[in-house]
Amino acid sequence: MSGRVLVVDDEREMCEAIAAGLGPRGYDVCSETSAEAALATLEVAEVDVVLTDLNMRGMDGLALCERIVTSRPDVPVVVITAFGSLETAIAAIRAGAYDFITKPVKMDALAVALSRAVQHRSLREEVKRLRHLVGEAERFDELVGDSGPMRRVRQLLDRVVDSDASVLVTGESGTGKEVVARVLHRRGRRKEGPFVAVNCAAMPEPLLESELFGHVRGAFTDARAARTGLFVQAHRGTLLLDEIGDLPLALQPKLLRALQERVVRPIGGNEEVPFDVHLVATTNRDLESAVEEGRFREDLFFRVNVIHVAMPPLRARGSDVLLLAQHFLVHHAGKAGKRVGALSPEAAERLLAYAWPGNVRELQNAMERAVALAQYDHVTVDDLPEKIRSYRPSHVLIAADDPSELVPLEEAERRYILRVVESVGGNKTLAARVLGIGRKTLYRKLVQYGASGE
Repeated sequence: MSGRVLVVDDEREMCEAIAAGLGPRGYDVCSETSAEAALATLEVAEVDVVLTDLNMRGMDGLALCERIVTSRPDVPVVVITAFGSLETAIAAIRAGAYDFITKPVKMDALAVALSRAVQHRSLREEVKRLRHLVGEAERFDELVGDSGPMRRVRQLLDRVVDSDASVLVTGESGTGKEVVARVLHRRGRRKEGPFVAVNCAAMPEPLLESELFGHVRGAFTDARAARTGLFVQAHRGTLLLDEIGDLPLALQPKLLRALQERVVRPIGGNEEVPFDVHLVATTNRDLESAVEEGRFREDLFFRVNVIHVAMPPLRARGSDVLLLAQHFLVHHAGKAGKRVGALSPEAAERLLAYAWPGNVRELQNAMERAVALAQYDHVTVDDLPEKIRSYRPSHVLIAADDPSELVPLEEAERRYILRVVESVGGNKTLAARVLGIGRKTLYRKLVQYGASGE
């Protein structure tokens, strides 16, 4: 990461040598030969990092560092010293230095230190920017995000918010599918009506049928009183069928008929009851694959999938991670009555590096924990869960410089296919699309690898 560096050294030759070494590495370098001149430059120039010698005539590097921390706390300072002792390092850090490097200066090591400092400043600025953005994300309430994928989701919702067409929201667990359903209801023309939700994966088939369609008294052993089904309860409102991919196969034709005819017949009843609902269904399953495998009816799939909203995984949303983290931080700090208002740059860096298999839900839990543990007015790395602090990205090795580590083409293909399937959260339809092969071909290969998930 390059940037604009202000070099401060009372030896002009040293300034020129550093500028000559950093220029080819992409840095824009300016220099001053005194601390006083450097402070004047900082008042009028935009600088990403200050690189200062420790021992200078007049104001030394430590004093300059303290002045910069006071007047420009957003600009990190890297100190150069000829004395690589522990005492010198401690003095520099206490003065507010971001890092220090010893003479003779090795240009590669200096470039790495400056890159870290520039990235540190960049993250601080990003955190500040995202804190302001949190308050602006009001159009769709909890759908916080400024990334391209989330902007496309909001644009789609904006166009269909007043439509009665069935909506299918897909995405990995924890991506906010139910949030989309609630936002569509609150912002739509049915907002004065009821919002009724049922989890299709949480109930056995007989109970789920009774919940959806209702029953009359005496319809079965425990039916001591009549019950109105959820379709009728949601009349003139929104009905959310959460995890519709887990709907028992025997119930699917009954649901299809209800959606087509807009009437339900309670279990044990003779009369059909009309209803008027906006249907929103969610699933973390690959329904197209389920249709091919005979686990989900194709006609029901087309009935519920009139408008498709695909929620992106958190790992595909870039700096939305920090925007959401700030959003949850403010929320949980308010509930806990704690004055925790920001992320440290180091904590932000760890959050950006993590893969978030649990998506937004996992991030919210991490921020709730961080607020509970926070000892300062900001969240530090130590406040984050261990798996986030110690996370290291994994890579699939498909080639190497050492001939003994090279693998046959068939093995390279196996590793790549499994990596793609893992990256898309097991969605075989999406994986096949990324790989450029048919779904049946992908299924056959996964069975061959013993990774079909069946």
